[in-house]
Parts: sequence; C-alpha cells; structure tokens
Amino acid sequence: MSDMTNTQAAPQQPASTAMIVTLSLIAALSGFLVVSVYQFTKPIIAENKRLAIEQAVLQVIPESTAYQPMVLDNGKLMKPGETEGGITIYVAYDKNKEFIGVAADGQAQGYQDKIQLIYGYKPACECITGKKIIKLAETPGLGDKIITDAKFNANFDALSAKIHKSGTKLAHKIVATNPGKKNFPWQIDSISGATISSVAVGKAINDSAQVILPQVNRFLAKLKEERYEPVIQQQ
Repeated sequence: MSDMTNTQAAPQQPASTAMIVTLSLIAALSGFLVVSVYQFTKPIIAENKRLAIEQAVLQVIPESTAYQPMVLDNGKLMKPGETEGGITIYVAYDKNKEFIGVAADGQAQGYQDKIQLIYGYKPACECITGKKIIKLAETPGLGDKIITDAKFNANFDALSAKIHKSGTKLAHKIVATNPGKKNFPWQIDSISGATISSVAVGKAINDSAQVILPQVNRFLAKLKEERYEPVIQQQ
C-alpha cells in the first residue's frame, strides 16, 4: 500500500512545481507593473500639486499679485536650489513688489484621507488670511463643506496667529471648536456634521504654522528690505 501511495504522488510533483513557478512569475510581473506605474505617475502627481499650489497662493493672501518660492532650512532663508532639504514657503508681494505675506502648505488626517491645504499669513496683522484645500477625499455633502461653507471659510479672514514672546511658537494653538463654541480669535468654528474635517483643517494649519511662522518672523526685516524677483505673477 505504501509503494502504491508513493507511486501515485510522484506524478503530481511536476504540476506543483509548474504552479509555483507560474505564481512566482505573476507576482513578479505584478510587482513590476506597480513600480512602473508609480514611477510614471509620480512626476505627474508632483506637477499637478505644483500647479494647484500656484493657483492657491495668490488666493489666500489678499492684495498679493506675485510670489517667490523660498526655502527655510537650518535657520536660513534660501532660494530653491540652494539646498536639498528645508521647508518651502511662498513669499508674496503686492502690485508695488512690496513684501506682503507668506503662504505655506499643511496637511492632517481627515475622516476619509489626509486633507492638504495652503494657507496665507500676513505679519502686519499676525493672522491667517485665507485657506484653500488642494486635496480632499471627504464625504460629499458633508466633509467637502470645508470648501463650500461660507461661514466656515470666514474663520480664515483674520484667524489670529500671533507669535509667542519667546519667538519659538504661536502664542495660542489654532484649534477647531465644536459648532457655535468659538470664543477666541485663534479658534475655528466647526461645521455641524463635518466636525472631523473641520478639526483636520485646524490641525493642518496649526502644525505647519507652529514650525514655519516663528521662522518667518525672524526674517521679516530681510523679507521687507530685499527685493526678490517674483517668478509667479498674476495673469
């Protein structure tokens, strides 16, 4: 009986080997296709994001007509290309080429996915002057109200972002409150039914502003005195 069992099992070995080889080839091909698609789409995604940022910057800083990308890195303010790291900011100018403010990007986890945005900041009022969502995957009719709701957007007309006397952080954390519970100028009145998305917007701005705005504040004299040549101008 043992010999018969062994005799019957032997012919199955080549089939099993062939199946393993086939599955391995399929897995390798699938992996290759995934990597290829990622490499192909990566620059396209990056370019689309760059264009979205260009369109957003001038919108979030009222009266700005042009801007120049700059980089904050290791306590220095540099032009793109002068460093490989750092944080990109967008230095905005008015029609007279006078420095008026900066824009920066931020992101935070929303209900469905990460929410990415651009916000503007004017040192003259030490306030956020606008925000524009550049990536959103929230529930239609609810979470996407952070784009369309006029009352919510009014939060960012002059949202307080004063620098703490230490110069290293904001004086107050920018946060979203429950709907109708806003009591201070650094708070964001959330949208009823879209609280998670509202909180994500507040967190995205706060997390970015806490790092970037104190650094910008240290370079105000330089930004006002030097005349950078704007590379992006309003059409």
